[in-house]
Amino acid sequence: MAKPSKFAHIVYRTRRFEEMIRWYEAVFEARLQYQNPALAFLTYDDEHHRFAFGNLEVLDPAGKPSGGKADAGVDHVAYTYASLRDLADTYTRLKKLGIKPYWPIRHGPTVSLYYRDPDGNRIEFQVDSFATADEANAYMRGDAFSSNPIGVNFDPDELVEQIKKGVPEQELLARPEGPPAPIPREHGLGA
Repeated sequence: MAKPSKFAHIVYRTRRFEEMIRWYEAVFEARLQYQNPALAFLTYDDEHHRFAFGNLEVLDPAGKPSGGKADAGVDHVAYTYASLRDLADTYTRLKKLGIKPYWPIRHGPTVSLYYRDPDGNRIEFQVDSFATADEANAYMRGDAFSSNPIGVNFDPDELVEQIKKGVPEQELLARPEGPPAPIPREHGLGA
């Protein structure tokens, strides 16, 4: 069984967006990697982000948790795999157990699969898309990420087939051009 190589990050939903950013900057001496009115990404080391914040005042201004909308708190936790093959093998193993991701997405800095546990907690399994932390950090500060900080959906079964056919991993890690993917209802925000 392929195991995650590291714990990657945690994402919070908040109605105190600026206050949360400043608090994590102060407590962890974190630096801001990217921010727009809805999202912010911070890190305290060479990882592209260790914390992310979703601004509920923008993402869910009505604030109706009972209507399927999000409330403040942990959005998800993320674990990094050492290779795309490890991520694909994990997908295949879990699929055989009837456990399927609700959101496969190429964010840009990562290729990610999102799952929900029996209590509804969201977990992201990811693999880094760049060979070095410097490349990932530059991407997060660049125009491609700024124009689409969510990413582009993909079919994990197609990814598994491409890996089996020998398509180079670097080619499969690249995020294709496309409009931002809608955030699935299962993620607690969006459609």
